[in-house]
Amino acid sequence: MKATWQPSTKHGELDTDDRKSLPDSAYAFPKQRKEPMTDASHVRNAMARFDQVENVSDADRDQAWANIKRAAEHYGIDIDESDWHDLGKHAHTKNPAHKRS
Repeated sequence: MKATWQPSTKHGELDTDDRKSLPDSAYAFPKQRKEPMTDASHVRNAMARFDQVENVSDADRDQAWANIKRAAEHYGIDIDESDWHDLGKHAHTKNPAHKRS
């Protein structure tokens, strides 16, 4: 799937008016205009909330995953998962409690 995401000039917190002015290409899910990715924090949020997005097809998720990967690369975020089906199977941060005996 080819990514459609393009960097947006708006950064940081987005209020309703800001979101309305963003192009579809700024969203992980462009058709539904869900999960805007205007900075690294928003890309991480899109990954964390990926499985919470409702009323989208697998094709929409394929598109969103391609967009997230492109945005992550742009903002210097490493992604361990190779496919969106892998999201949620591994913790995104190391849990020190797992090292205890």
